[in-house]
Amino acid sequence: MRILMLAQFYAPITGGEERHVQDLSIALAARGHQVAVATLGHEGCADFEIDRGVRVYRIRGTLQRAAWLFKESGRRHVPPVPDPELTWALRHVIACERPDIVHAHNWLVHSFLPLKRWSGAKLVVTLHDYSLLCAKKRLMVRGAPCDGPGIGKCLGCTRQHYGLAKGSLTVLGNWVMGAVERRAVDLFLCVSRATAAGNGLDHRCKTLQIIPNFVPDDIGLPRTDCESYAAQLPADGYLLFVGDLSREKGVDVLLAAYAGLTNAPPLVLIGRRLPDTPSLLAPNVVALDSWPHDAVMEAWRRSSMALVPSTWAEPFGIVAIEAMAYGRPVIASDIGGLRDIVVDGETGFRVVPGDPAALRQAIGRLLADPELREWMGCAGQRKVAEFRASAVVPRIEQAYRAVIGAGPE
Repeated sequence: MRILMLAQFYAPITGGEERHVQDLSIALAARGHQVAVATLGHEGCADFEIDRGVRVYRIRGTLQRAAWLFKESGRRHVPPVPDPELTWALRHVIACERPDIVHAHNWLVHSFLPLKRWSGAKLVVTLHDYSLLCAKKRLMVRGAPCDGPGIGKCLGCTRQHYGLAKGSLTVLGNWVMGAVERRAVDLFLCVSRATAAGNGLDHRCKTLQIIPNFVPDDIGLPRTDCESYAAQLPADGYLLFVGDLSREKGVDVLLAAYAGLTNAPPLVLIGRRLPDTPSLLAPNVVALDSWPHDAVMEAWRRSSMALVPSTWAEPFGIVAIEAMAYGRPVIASDIGGLRDIVVDGETGFRVVPGDPAALRQAIGRLLADPELREWMGCAGQRKVAEFRASAVVPRIEQAYRAVIGAGPE
């Protein structure tokens, strides 16, 4: 098959979604497909390159030239409406690639929609967040989970987040284009049941499949060349949190839970500090900045358990899978996509979001029972088999074949 991925960012700009698009593209190319990626151009990146068999086109949009609109100059997001310059650039890429499948991963799909009929390609969209309904993509309002969209509520929420003009245009543009997208998409792929529900999609619909993100087949092996990072860690057996050090990730809840423990091993936090990051100056707490992916994997290997106390409905929760791959039990909030990953009482515990006492009780139970930690860690490693590339990529291939009407190979 000829496959064109649409992703607003691609390596060397990295994050969970970007890593997924790159890993999927490379895996599909290795399996004999012709794969290309169209992504936004950024300073210092070539307009065209080949990344392990994947042809990468970096295209320019009109909005990206207005640097003052973006908080991060290195991550100038696509708008929720078609950008004529991006649409023209995508037309050139499609003429070169002649894809059977266009697989979009974010709002760049809106600049493709005017070309859908002309291209002749089937459109697959993976929803990694809640962007089909929520202009902020997170379904959170005033720090709490949102119970659904409403014109007044959404306008007020996005004005606080984006500003008056940008917020209003983002909400209205996303609502209009979301309706167009629903009619044009041949197949939605959601990374969890929570993501489908949060985007207002019925999981029984024929144009929807739940297919999770995946991890490499070699995950779980020791990582090399990470000594400088490993030297910053306490002795093996610490508690570990990885992610943005924000209230939505439950860091304040975690710190409150940890403060109530006695004789607990150190708590290690690895991630970005954000404006809402609570004070991290607490006894026995080691706060580190964002680390390269391999170094984080080594940190999981040396830890005793993983803590994922999010207060928002994580669409997926890749950190939980990464920890489980290294045989670590996971204590996670009973919310969002984490419910599809953490089997309560088997691979770890799920606890009430935002409840320090419940989190403290679960941590204490695992600290007091090394045999239970070991048993849950082994169960987690077995569970990870469902999320390895060799299990997930063939499911995506089969979804492509079904949507273009091709039989199994």
